[in-house]
Amino acid sequence: MAIKLTGGEIYDPAHQIDGVKQDLYIVDGKITHVLPENEKVTQTFDLSDCIVMAGAIDLHTHIGGGKVNIARTMMLEDEHAHPDYGNDIRRSGNGHIIPSTFTAGYRYAEMGYTACFEPAVLPVNARQAHMEMADTPMVDKGGYVLLGNDDFLLNMLQDGVRQSTINDYVAWILHASQCIGIKVVNAGGIHAFKFNQRRLDVDEISPAGITPRYIINKLSRAVHELGIPHPLHVHASNLGIPGNFKSTLATMSAAEGLPIHLTHIQFHSYGAEGDYNFSSAACEIAEAINSTPNVTADVGQIMFGQTITTSGDTMMQYFGHEHASPKKWTVMDIECEAGCGVIPFKYKDKSFVNALQWAIGLEIFLQVNDPWRVFLTTDHPNGAPFTSYPHLIKLLMDRSFRNDVFSMIHVEAQKMSNLASMDREYSLYEIAVMTRAAPAKILGLTSQGHLGEGATANITIYRKQNDIEQMFAKPSMVFKNGMQIVKDGEVIKTVIGVTHVVKPDYDASIEKPLTKYFDDYQTISMPNFKISNDEMVECIGSEIEIHPCK
Repeated sequence: MAIKLTGGEIYDPAHQIDGVKQDLYIVDGKITHVLPENEKVTQTFDLSDCIVMAGAIDLHTHIGGGKVNIARTMMLEDEHAHPDYGNDIRRSGNGHIIPSTFTAGYRYAEMGYTACFEPAVLPVNARQAHMEMADTPMVDKGGYVLLGNDDFLLNMLQDGVRQSTINDYVAWILHASQCIGIKVVNAGGIHAFKFNQRRLDVDEISPAGITPRYIINKLSRAVHELGIPHPLHVHASNLGIPGNFKSTLATMSAAEGLPIHLTHIQFHSYGAEGDYNFSSAACEIAEAINSTPNVTADVGQIMFGQTITTSGDTMMQYFGHEHASPKKWTVMDIECEAGCGVIPFKYKDKSFVNALQWAIGLEIFLQVNDPWRVFLTTDHPNGAPFTSYPHLIKLLMDRSFRNDVFSMIHVEAQKMSNLASMDREYSLYEIAVMTRAAPAKILGLTSQGHLGEGATANITIYRKQNDIEQMFAKPSMVFKNGMQIVKDGEVIKTVIGVTHVVKPDYDASIEKPLTKYFDDYQTISMPNFKISNDEMVECIGSEIEIHPCK
């Protein structure tokens, strides 16, 4: 049995297809361009006046883990104000800025997304994070496990162990936590915060006796040598601090030419010029990305309105707690591995700093030349809820609309930004790159993010509209693994996605020192710490899909 999608305008950057009318077939959950001889078409969809793209992929969104649950608990007013009562198809949920698991899955699917990746999985908390993600329907999931402030790694670096030993530990933690990538948050900074330090720049010696540059260098090399598809995912030092763009540039150089991904780079692109000692360094950051092929970045665009910030960066979350709105916040350490800070925040267009933050994100989008190396994110929920993506796409595709919004922000912020002079408007092809093809490529998801022969049939179909925001907000149809799950922006069938992981090889002798470390310092034994493949399926409730390392 085959499904025929006929007459649609295809945007498939992985195969350099830019708005070409072409038929597609879905057979056994896969895409084919030619109907197999023994197959019969049982259902045909006329896609005249429709745009066809692969299912979208969000490579950085906080949808699972302890900090997300704290945020939900802290913002009960948001949960109560946005009930989702469910129906015969959907289960109930709630929330807008930090939605419940079910609601998050439904909202993503209704926007045409078919995979989402949680970027901050604490190793000791990985089991709970995977349980939450398994509870998030409709989309595939995956996680980046946090290293770079954990005592075991810092002790190894301080002792000057060989790179191969670090590689073994990195590979082991990926197996044990069932994750697809490695992330470092404020390398060494969270550890330094516990020693009452309030700043740690890239080349400062930390209380662990090493620099953040050294940590980033060793971890990026480990990720590269192990052949993990996704580069080291880096939340750089000094998030949110005026003048921090110099730290960001230093972080890029720490990788010494190896692949490195800078996340929510908008928050790391600030100068310290002007009357407010706060300015845009988007040009310097964009030029650095343009001239440094090993660097990719997601933006972490802010949008105006209420949200809540959830971060593993306890040092910088503590720094920002006085700006909490409403006035409640928390920071905590977790098992000496990492930290967590949760602070509600309201971005205001009449605030000079917030308005310039908004402009800086857009300046980065518009000045990075290659859409394969800059990714569309709001760092949900830190910059804004993920449901603001259609509005963000309109800002990128419609210069007139962008300038209208720009004219309404804080007047002094307008004077400090050159956004109004930027003519660039993203094309549908470039949007498909940023939200489909590029995330799949950088994560090593070879069967997703494209519409080629044999690809997984994750397909989003938009009916053409003059208002691009409305078009991206409510797709006409969404297919997941070949099944139609959304019609006219509403979920019509629920499905459960898989968890994407990598399993690089390692020397099992690394478990000897790890066993002693767990026995001496951890509250859980090493065997209980590890999450097996069987546990993922039978207890946590998610099938895993293992992707090869290079």
